[in-house]
Amino acid sequence: MIFSSITFLFYFLPIVLLIYYLSPKKYKNIVLLISSLIFYFYGEPKYTLLMIFSIVSTYIFGILINKYKKNSKLFLEFSIVVSVGILIYFKYFNFIIENINLWITNKIDFFYVALPIGISFYTFQMISYLVDVYRGQAKVQKNFVKLAMYISLFPQLIAGPILRYSTIEEQIENRTHSFEKFAIGVRRFIIGLGKKVLIANVLGELTEIFLQSNNLSILYYWIYGIAVMLQIYFDFSGYSDMAIGLGKMFGFDFLENFNYPYIATSITDFWRRWHISLSSWFRDYVYIFLGGNRVSKIKWLRNILIVWLLTGLWHGAAWNFIIWGLFFGILLIIEKLFLNNFLKIIPKFLARIYVLFIVMISFIIFNGENFNQIIKNIEGLIGIGNIPIISKESIYYFKSYFIVILVGIIGSTPLLKNITNTTKFNKINNILEPIFLFLILLLCTSYIIDGSFNPFLYFRF
Repeated sequence: MIFSSITFLFYFLPIVLLIYYLSPKKYKNIVLLISSLIFYFYGEPKYTLLMIFSIVSTYIFGILINKYKKNSKLFLEFSIVVSVGILIYFKYFNFIIENINLWITNKIDFFYVALPIGISFYTFQMISYLVDVYRGQAKVQKNFVKLAMYISLFPQLIAGPILRYSTIEEQIENRTHSFEKFAIGVRRFIIGLGKKVLIANVLGELTEIFLQSNNLSILYYWIYGIAVMLQIYFDFSGYSDMAIGLGKMFGFDFLENFNYPYIATSITDFWRRWHISLSSWFRDYVYIFLGGNRVSKIKWLRNILIVWLLTGLWHGAAWNFIIWGLFFGILLIIEKLFLNNFLKIIPKFLARIYVLFIVMISFIIFNGENFNQIIKNIEGLIGIGNIPIISKESIYYFKSYFIVILVGIIGSTPLLKNITNTTKFNKINNILEPIFLFLILLLCTSYIIDGSFNPFLYFRF
């Protein structure tokens, strides 16, 4: 079940909200737990038991880590081996065997293992909980329902943001519900839905058309590069907006996951703004564990590359994701060693152009099906391969998708937010915003009923 579906919008969510708000306070977490399990079962019936097993093992290991202090490190290490082992099997087994078979004569016969939706997200949440309990940064949760609800909470279960137990520990026990908070949640959810359905999905259609086309040109390659950037941003930030909005409807305050990454002035700045919950997770649970920058320069550089290799692998079991992760790792090293001071003194618009070009290249890598396609799409940006500057097809699709691309470019910056948040626009906002939100919901519903292109990119992670 995805958020941008009729089933979720007009059946599941209204029923869950009704039951939740009619239930006494002591039953609200139970309602959320049961709802989350039903939500997951709807999309992954055969892997629901796997998630329940993971929750039970996390619950037991948390109690053991807290109770037996002398052996707490051993319990933590074993729990991580179990969680990561399950993740490796379901996410990377096929990839590992396929690559081994490339190098051996007697091929290994194997069956393909299907990837459970959301396993990367809830695995990281379980690990962060156990590590925080071990470090004394969070209290062990002895109530199974509350811990299971935290891990399986449906608003963020299948595509994040990654919730730290320590950040919502209090909210699990006590959270505030108000009409104002609910209204803010609805507003945020509808904006996220609009990002997903009206921008990301439409640009996704354009990228698919490009990949099927044989009438390519330099302009077409640039249209594709920009469309991929905007599609991935609006797909994932749209989902995060919906998750944060749903959280508020149920009384939770999730941390922000995006902060206008396309206005960044360096790659370092970009990763402080993009998928914040993931980059901070790797920083706190991998980078610092390896020693961070408090080691020799060689080990420090090694730590950066390990983190970004793992970041790439986290996104998917394919070589393009590994290349994508190492690409960013190498660029971050170059910035830290040489470029940062230069980027601080040049005009900001030049620094932003540098970031946007690098990010566009990175997402061409990210979106590539194979190495040859990636190289071809990058070469096409600069005209390698004797291709024309423009073609009739590129002009046609440029005109057809120009409005969506323009809206995407403006929407990926804080320009509209800065204009509408002024005192001058407050009264106008109070009148026009409900109408605007209603129209977005109406348009999104029309697109969904029409059966338009509607995948979530981050479901494969």
